[in-house]
Amino acid sequence: MSHNRWLSFLLLSTLLIFVSSGCTLLDPPAVVIPTPLPTAPSIQQTLINQQDIVTDPVGSIVPNIDRDLDTLMNAVSQQQLMAYVQTLESFGTRNSFSDTQREDWGVGAARRWIYTEFSRVGETSNGRLQVRFDDFPLNLSGLTSNQQNVIAVLPGTAEANQVIIIMAHYDTRPPDMFDGISRSPGANDNGAGVALLIETARLLSSRQWNQTIIFAALAAEEQGTFGAKNLVQNLMLDNVQVVASINYDGVGGNPGIPQSIRLFAPDLVQSNSGQVARYYDYLARLYMPTFPITIIDAIDREERWGDHREFIFAGMPSMRLTQSVEDPSYINSTRDSWTALDFNYLEKVTKMTVAIVGNMAGAPPRPQPPLIVPMAATGTYLFTWDVHPQAAGYALALRPVDQTTYPRFRFVSAVDAGNVALTGIDVSQDYMVSFAPLDANGRLGLFSLEVTLPRP
Repeated sequence: MSHNRWLSFLLLSTLLIFVSSGCTLLDPPAVVIPTPLPTAPSIQQTLINQQDIVTDPVGSIVPNIDRDLDTLMNAVSQQQLMAYVQTLESFGTRNSFSDTQREDWGVGAARRWIYTEFSRVGETSNGRLQVRFDDFPLNLSGLTSNQQNVIAVLPGTAEANQVIIIMAHYDTRPPDMFDGISRSPGANDNGAGVALLIETARLLSSRQWNQTIIFAALAAEEQGTFGAKNLVQNLMLDNVQVVASINYDGVGGNPGIPQSIRLFAPDLVQSNSGQVARYYDYLARLYMPTFPITIIDAIDREERWGDHREFIFAGMPSMRLTQSVEDPSYINSTRDSWTALDFNYLEKVTKMTVAIVGNMAGAPPRPQPPLIVPMAATGTYLFTWDVHPQAAGYALALRPVDQTTYPRFRFVSAVDAGNVALTGIDVSQDYMVSFAPLDANGRLGLFSLEVTLPRP
């Protein structure tokens, strides 16, 4: 009998003794994590599949740069990005209380142009990119104004009711947030984010993806993230599962700033937002190694806000991307013009977005957490999960609870996945466990919700 089969036989025999004696195999979690408990097969189902257990497999499928995503990244057009920002600035102001009837000035002209541009770039999708206005009223300090988010949905092919959201607000403001008359160009805040949104929609809508992607140009951010609040409410009413949401706000760059970007996510070590931030950072290092990310454990800059906060308040994983250094003199001023931006910088952020969202949407859907059973042998655990038919392999992460980045993954090929026994785990360390699917091209999907590794 081979060593692996003998070890599997020994482990299963011990497991049967525990079950027959009525012992509790799963201890309460050592750390309270505000995430849903995993849905997993019963111990009896695990025993039915005992012949499938593989001990310490080594998978050959690892995260890799996908050739098609690399092609889409290289198709990002700096000229398009510049034209989008210039057009948005040409409307003079996009303040929530500005003119809504003119075609050349004000917030109404701007949002109609965004709608038309989403529709135009979506023509490559053969009608798959579905563009609409979402109306909502803004009542603030005695003023009432009708607002409109511009939403473009690219439906995925998977049955899972999971969506990925990338967002950017399109409104602007002068120093007085109620001033709808004064010029407010808002090139970096946030014409650059909207330009990224449209360019990403142009490229990603040329392909079919497993997961649904929502491109959201949001209104009334400057008055208090009201557009994001309306979108979140609609998603909750429709029972939509948001697996990741990313806010691009102030990503145009200025000449001379460091070629890196800041990512804000709260409670990195145990929140769902922190988990997606780790994923974003990992893939950015793979696809854009010369454009690093600085992850900051906070919801946003001090005394500032962004649309992602509404998703976080609703328990949905979300984060904010903003440029490496900000000059306060540009904020909400006429200096925030397209001539002050670094479009090489914006191009890099857009390329990074195409690569990471392409991995999220192109890989198999995010799995449910695995069932984890500690075995008799010290440091040995049995991991059981459903193998997705599109998965070529899985990346298993055992993250020390206080570590904000991913450790080295353990890789399992799909043919060995489902019931896997891993040995040599340090039982003196507390771990959070999650795993993610890989497709045959090395695209890495989103990780399952983290669960605590039970003590033996």
